[in-house]
Amino acid sequence: MDEDEPRGGPEAESVSDAAAGGDGTGHGPPSAEVVLPCLDEAQALPWVLGRIPAGWRAIVVDNGSTDGSAEIAAQLGARVVTEPRRGFGAACHTGLCAAAAEFVCFCDCDGSLDPALLPPMVASVRSGAADLVVGRRRPTTGGAWPVHARAGNAAVVRMLRRRTGVRLGDIGPMRAARRIGLLDLGLTDRRSGYPLQMVVRAADAGWRIAEVDVPYVARSGRSKVTGTWRGTWTAVRDMRAVLRGPQISAGPIGEAR
Repeated sequence: MDEDEPRGGPEAESVSDAAAGGDGTGHGPPSAEVVLPCLDEAQALPWVLGRIPAGWRAIVVDNGSTDGSAEIAAQLGARVVTEPRRGFGAACHTGLCAAAAEFVCFCDCDGSLDPALLPPMVASVRSGAADLVVGRRRPTTGGAWPVHARAGNAAVVRMLRRRTGVRLGDIGPMRAARRIGLLDLGLTDRRSGYPLQMVVRAADAGWRIAEVDVPYVARSGRSKVTGTWRGTWTAVRDMRAVLRGPQISAGPIGEAR
């Protein structure tokens, strides 16, 4: 996704809703929801949405697509939320704010990661084994994770370890946690630093953070961030800014502040 816009600003509220206000049956929210930030992912959407676990709901956050992604997602039964401010974090957080389920997952919308792998991650959170589960990307096809992107990720992981003591192998986009806890973290980054800020603030709040391996394949279409040197540098810059930020404790999960 394009990372040229500044952080901050009000959350978007424009919604094209194929299944708003519940699970599509009128019986309340689904058991879990998957936030899918989306910028021109028409090619990948049918496969990605077809892999959403049964009984769950996909929230596709359209971040300025011009290829009909929003229309395709709505036709396929996803809830479509519009976020006009460009930025990975802006799209992710708008999706989080639109969610209603107890458990919220995040996953890229480009076909590189399989949403069908999310249920065991949610199960770990549900059982109390972890408060946040992050998917560690394991490339299974050539070109899935360019060398420069992998090097940038490794540098950020080292900085994260020095800052928090948390030992992760990847600041991956696939993750699962409780919705209320995520909102209580008070995440403010609206660019590439959003996934890292989530981990940093979770660590500061004493969350149990777990990591599981997930297959990672070459994405569909053109990469907007880590597929380019400029995008990788922008992401690393944003993440360094997050790590330089002050320690902020969100308190116990679900505790009102």
